[in-house]
Amino acid sequence: FNVLQAVTEGARVLDGCAGSGALGLEAVSRGASSVVFVESDSRCLRAIRENLARARDKGLQAKAEIMRADLIRGLRLLAGRGNVFDLMLLDPPYRDAVGKKALNTVGGCAMLAPAGILCLEHAESSVVPSEVGTLTLAKQHRYGGTVLSFYASGLSRNRE
Repeated sequence: FNVLQAVTEGARVLDGCAGSGALGLEAVSRGASSVVFVESDSRCLRAIRENLARARDKGLQAKAEIMRADLIRGLRLLAGRGNVFDLMLLDPPYRDAVGKKALNTVGGCAMLAPAGILCLEHAESSVVPSEVGTLTLAKQHRYGGTVLSFYASGLSRNRE
């Protein structure tokens, strides 16, 4: 949950490959104004709904949207709707190239806010690019065989 230190009051959050929705729920409990959960697994979707229903703050449900879709399709749909996020948390399956496809999708549009952060969780063996479209790799943290890669939006630099 340390990645959520970046959550500021009013942040718009995407929890991609959301699983139980724990990260998105925690982000909203820390002051995010909204969260979109993108998940394709029916068991995980059920867990997200149950976790929202159990939340002490019943206002969380009003701040949440659940999208049943694989990550790439979900990102494309959200980009097509004009959604913009301040924090994007992406935890795709390690075995596929979904993480790199997601970076290409987000980097090719303006869905990460100018001061936004995208956090991609991936296997240490998976090499990620230092730049993808509007995204620039800012830092990485390694935890055993897992890496968290943090990307910043290049849109803020392009506007200077």
